[in-house]
Amino acid sequence: MRLDSLIDKVSPLKAKTAEDREPIRPGYIYVAPPDLHMLLKPGHIHLRRGPKENRHRPAIDPLFRSAAVAYRAQVVGVVLTGYLDDGTSGLLAIKRCGGIAVVQDPEDADYPDMPKNAIAKVEIDYQLPIHKMGNVIRQIVEQPAPAIDEVPQDIVLEAEIAAQTMSNISDENRLGHLVPVSCPECGGPLWRIESDRVKRYRCHVGHGFTAKALMADQDEALEQALWAAMRTMEERANIALAMAKDEEKRGHSRSAQAYQEQAKVSKAHANVIRKLLVEGI
Repeated sequence: MRLDSLIDKVSPLKAKTAEDREPIRPGYIYVAPPDLHMLLKPGHIHLRRGPKENRHRPAIDPLFRSAAVAYRAQVVGVVLTGYLDDGTSGLLAIKRCGGIAVVQDPEDADYPDMPKNAIAKVEIDYQLPIHKMGNVIRQIVEQPAPAIDEVPQDIVLEAEIAAQTMSNISDENRLGHLVPVSCPECGGPLWRIESDRVKRYRCHVGHGFTAKALMADQDEALEQALWAAMRTMEERANIALAMAKDEEKRGHSRSAQAYQEQAKVSKAHANVIRKLLVEGI
């Protein structure tokens, strides 16, 4: 992701890998370390190995929600190029807490999915090519933010789940209702979250998915299962042919023919699965 033009326009910033509980200082870009969510508390950064969201850790949505809870209307959320709809739910949380939503113009993005999905679900304040963002963000932060007295409780609850301070079935019941779908990460039941415009799901462990991310995960699992099934069918056909040859050597023609038929059926099934995989699920 190219951020050099955006960074140069904002100020001479320094980038560093975030550390748990380190103070937030002006003039720095904090980068989440691998396999840890980067969350914000007033004045500090918290790193947590909480449940994955949209199959990722670190993930953008937990960061956005924690920022919205900690800083409310002072937050400026920026969604850039990327696949699927990561960032949309978190950006909506920022808006619900009085913050500002900035999205890269999809025409300017190498991968326009994330900007397009954010625009479809969130009331965007600025839709810009990346080279214009720096000056706009500078103008935004120079303006005083309105005072916001309360944060919606569903946003607080999900921020606590990401921080591993809260996650159980009673929490999920407060966020939505149980659906007949299992979590791809842990196999547990999923609850559909009803609190915002983005179709999302969360399990009692805390794994979270948008509907699009959940379908992508299921597509991947289905493809892996079909490749395994195809390989098993081909191996079954090979074993049946070997057994048919053994039966022929022994003079058992009827048994040999039966094994040949089994091999033919298994090979046909393997070809059907192969065609499905090649032409698309």
